[in-house]
Order: sequence, then structure tokens, then C-alpha cells
Amino acid sequence: MNLKALNYFVVVLEKGSISAAAKHCYIAQPSISAAIAALESELEVQLFARHGKGVSATDAGMRLYPLAKRLLNESKAIQSLFSKPETQVPFRLGLIRSLGVQRMSMLLKDFTAACPDMDLTLVEPSEECDGRIITTADLTPNESFQAMWHDTYLLAIPPALSLALKNSIRLEDLQGQPFIHRAPCEALTSLQQLLDMEGIKMQVRARIQTIEYAVGLVTAGLGIALVPAIPALLDQTDIVFRPLADIELKRTVGLALPQGRAQTPQQHQLSQLCKLCN
Repeated sequence: MNLKALNYFVVVLEKGSISAAAKHCYIAQPSISAAIAALESELEVQLFARHGKGVSATDAGMRLYPLAKRLLNESKAIQSLFSKPETQVPFRLGLIRSLGVQRMSMLLKDFTAACPDMDLTLVEPSEECDGRIITTADLTPNESFQAMWHDTYLLAIPPALSLALKNSIRLEDLQGQPFIHRAPCEALTSLQQLLDMEGIKMQVRARIQTIEYAVGLVTAGLGIALVPAIPALLDQTDIVFRPLADIELKRTVGLALPQGRAQTPQQHQLSQLCKLCN
């Protein structure tokens, strides 16, 4: 069985379309379509159902997916076992805390796969690093910036709170509400300034740093939280997400690289991958 065809199959399933998979693999769409067709012919099954927005896996495709993933990982493990050790190139990547685990995990997976000789270390964005994934608020004059994600902010609300019954939340609705305080968060700073001007006070039930922890506390019913509208978060069915009617909170997340010197191969590869996120 052709491992390259299996790899294309996995990428198409994960990306949801052949065009997105082609961009990810840096290959023409017809090549991926031909590989998938050959795989379907070999297995005598249809792996994808085509529709206007892309493709979706059939039952046969979903059965093949975990097996294909395991086979591809085992193939990489075998190659790693017998490959000659190479000099590892250190790369320090600064990350802010509120990026969202799922989308960053996918980006880092692609980055490490594209740079097998790289020794990647994740650090705080305030430390010395070769690149930073930050918001525009953290950008310095000595850096170039490449936008990746444009996030709006929503209130994450436990379904048991009466606030969840409203379609849109006004500032006065927040008076006395239990709140999960997540910092650092530039949007929360803007919201807090407006609340202070209006004399509105919420009851802080917890002070934490990560989005995932904040969402977990909302799920537990401890209080509401202000979170970026990251798709993976919005898929949760045990939380109600509502917009704020009186203020529009947004952020732009992107890759910041030092200006004034030529990019390293690792910086260039990361930049190329980040372009696919926008």
C-alpha cells in the first residue's frame, strides 16, 4: 500500500477539502485526487463523499483513518530508528498563553515535521527567542508581523445561569455576576475599564491564566469568562456563548520575526506555515 497516498488521505480528511490538503502538502490538487482515487480502487471502497464545501469521510474512510495514522506514525518511527543522528538546530519560539491548544498543536506538529533537524523550545514571549506568536498589542518596532488569526471575544456562560437565556449581553447584565478572571488578556483590560466607568462590579471567583482552564471552570458552573471565539472552543455543547452588545472586542494573532537580518530556514518554514492559517 502506498504510504504517500495514505498520507494524502489523512491530510484531506483532517483539512476537509482537497484544495486545503494540496496547499498543506505543497502539491497540485490533481495529484492528490489521483492518489485518493488509486487508494479507493485498491481498497474497492469510496473514502470520501464530495460536496460543495469540500469532502467528508464515508464510513469506510472513518474506519481507515486511525489505521492509516498508526501506519504512518510507525513508518516515521522506523525511519527515525535507522536514520543517522544529525546536529539539531536550536529554535526558541515565544508563545502567549491564550492561543488555543488545538490550533497551536496542529501548527507545531506541521512545523516540527517540516524541520526534522530542529530542536524546538517553547518559551514565554518576553524571553529571547527566534520568533514569537503574539497579538498586535505585544509587537515591537524591531519586528515584522504576519497575521494568522483574527479573533472576536464572547462570554462563556454556564447553562444554569439565567444570563444564558439572553441572546445578547449588555454591560448592566454583568452586575454581580460570578466571573472567571483570566490574565493576561488585553480584551479583559478594555472591558474592565468600561465596567469601572459604569460602576459595574462582578464577583471574581477565580484568577487563572489559560483559556482551557477558564473554560473548564465555566463548565463546572463556577462563573462566566471572557474568551476568544476559537472554533475548537465553540464546539463545546455544555457552555453557552454570547456576544457583548455594548463593546466589540477583537484581537489579531500572528507571527512576529526580528527585522534587519536574513531569515533562517526554520523562520522561513514557520512563516510559510503561518500563511496557511490566515
